[in-house]
Amino acid sequence: MTEKTFAELGLSPKVQSAVEAAGYTTPTPIQIAAIPVAVTGRDILGIAQTGTGKTASFVLPMISRLETGRARARMPRSLILAPTRELAAQVEQSFDKYGINHKLTVALLIGGVSMDEQVKKLDRGVDVLIATPGRLLDHFGRGRIMLMGVEILVIDEADRMLDMGFIPDIEKICKLLPPRRQTLFFSATMPPEITRLVDQFMNDPLRIEVARPATTAKTITQRFCYCESGEDWAKRERLRDLMRGADVKNAIVFCNRKRDVAILLKSLLKHGFNAGALHGDMDQKARMETLDKFRSGEITFLAASDVAARGLDIPAVSHIFNFDLPWQSDDYVHRIGRTGRAGREGQAFSLVTYDDLKLLKDIEKITGDGITWVDTVPSDEDFADSLSKKRRRGRGGTVVRPASARGGDRGAERGNRPPREAQPRPADGAQGVGDGVRRTRRRRGGPAEGDVAQPEPMTAEAPAAVALRQARPQSGQQPRYHESQPPLPAAARPARRPDARHDEPRRAERAEPRPQRSGAAERPAAVRRPERREPAESAADGGFADNVPAFLRRPVRRSKPEPATEG
Repeated sequence: MTEKTFAELGLSPKVQSAVEAAGYTTPTPIQIAAIPVAVTGRDILGIAQTGTGKTASFVLPMISRLETGRARARMPRSLILAPTRELAAQVEQSFDKYGINHKLTVALLIGGVSMDEQVKKLDRGVDVLIATPGRLLDHFGRGRIMLMGVEILVIDEADRMLDMGFIPDIEKICKLLPPRRQTLFFSATMPPEITRLVDQFMNDPLRIEVARPATTAKTITQRFCYCESGEDWAKRERLRDLMRGADVKNAIVFCNRKRDVAILLKSLLKHGFNAGALHGDMDQKARMETLDKFRSGEITFLAASDVAARGLDIPAVSHIFNFDLPWQSDDYVHRIGRTGRAGREGQAFSLVTYDDLKLLKDIEKITGDGITWVDTVPSDEDFADSLSKKRRRGRGGTVVRPASARGGDRGAERGNRPPREAQPRPADGAQGVGDGVRRTRRRRGGPAEGDVAQPEPMTAEAPAAVALRQARPQSGQQPRYHESQPPLPAAARPARRPDARHDEPRRAERAEPRPQRSGAAERPAAVRRPERREPAESAADGGFADNVPAFLRRPVRRSKPEPATEG
C-alpha cells in the first residue's frame, strides 16, 4: 500500500509549507482518515490511542478553513475545549508551529493566570479560542465573550473530560453555540456518557477508529515489579534501583496522590536524582516552567500526578515509572502512552503490591497484553486471596485478620459472641466482662445487638429521690413536659425547707390588713395599682432579702445623725 503525503489530504498550500518546515513528511493513520473529511466541514468522531497525532488531525484542517474571514470583538470564530491547562497550552503551541504562514489570532483561556490579558485579546477579536471549560464559563458569565459566532467546535480528550467531571459544563457550552457548526470529537476511549453526548450534539458524524480503544502502542515494552512489603519506603528504594539500572534519558514517575508526588520528589532529590514535580496544587506559572525544563532536558525525572497522564506531547520520553498502579485501568493506558510516541521505542515499569493484584487483572484485561515480571513473581495464592478478598492488608503490608479470627470484646461485638445462655450471669452488684461494652452501646444508641435491655440495679436511694433525679432537667435546659407524661407523685415533689426566718414575716404580712390610700375606694379595681410591699426590716435579721441579689436590693434608709451641740 502506497503511503500518502500531506499534499494529498486537501490542505492549503500555506499549511503544507508549514508542515514541511516543521519536519513532518508522512501523516499518521488518524491524520490520513480525519483531515480530508474535516476540511469539507463534516462532523468527526475520532477514536485513536494516545500519541498518534490527534492534535494535528484537527489543527491543520482548522487553519485551512480559517484562512478566509475575519474575527469580531468578543466573538471567536472557533472554539477548542481541553480538560487541563497543560493540554490547552500544548494546543496553542501547535497553532504557533503550523500557523506560521497565517495571521490568525489565538487566545488561551485557562485558570491560574490573570484575566486582564485574556479580556484584552477577546476585545480585539480572536480566530481560535482555546479554553478549559471552567474559565470559559467564567468569562461568559461576566459578559466578556459571546459564542454565537463559533463555526468550529473541537472537544479534545473527551473521555478525560468525563473523568474530571466536565460533562455538565460541556453540555452547557454546547447549548450556547449556534446549531449550524462543525463539531470534532477526539478521544481515546468511548464510555457510554461520551456516546450520549455525541448523539445529542453532533450531526451525522463520521466515526474514525484507527485502533481498538484502550490499547497500548506496540513500541512500548511493559514490565511489572512485585513489592512484597508494600511499604512506601521499600517501594521508593525499589524504584531507585530500577532507575539506576535502566538506560534512562528522561522519565515520568506517576503517583496516585499529590502528597505522594511531593514525598517522592524529596526522596529523589535526597538521593542525587535530577528531578522535578508536577501536580494540580502547583500554580500555573510553576507548572509551565517545570514542563519547559523537562522538555529542554534540564530536568531528567518528573514526578507527576495524573494531570500529566493525558495529552502532553513530550516526544523524547524514554521511560515511564508507575510508583502507584492507577485505580482506573484506562489511566494506565494514558500514562504509559507518554512514551513510545511517533514510532519511538519506550519502556514502562510499574511497581505492584499485594493490594494492586486485582487492579493488575483489570489492566491485563483491557490492554490484552500479558504480564511480564521483573525478578519476584507473586504466588497463585496471593492472586487468589486478592481476588476473593479473604485477606486485607494495610498500607504497610500488615495482614489484617478477619473479625472471626480476632479475640476480645471487639470480636464479640461483631456477632462472634456465644449465646447469652452460655455465658454465666454475674451476681447482683457485680459487673461482667462484657457489661462495660454493652453499657457503652446502650449510651450511644440503644442496647447492644442481640442483647435484651436489663434495668440497672436499684441502690438504697429512696424511690421519691430517684423519681426527682430522673425528672430534673440538665443544666442549661428548660424542663420539658409531655401530655403522656404523668405528674410526679406528691412524695417525689421537693418539700419547702422549713425555716422560721423565711415563713414568719410572710405570714405576718398576709395576716395584717393592707392600708388603703385616700381615694383608693373611688378608683376602679381594674385600674387600681398594686400596693408596694415593704422589704424586711433588716438584712441582719435573716429575712427574705437574703435571697435577693445585691444589685436588686433597695437602699436602706438611714436616719441622719443629730448635729452635735456645743457643750
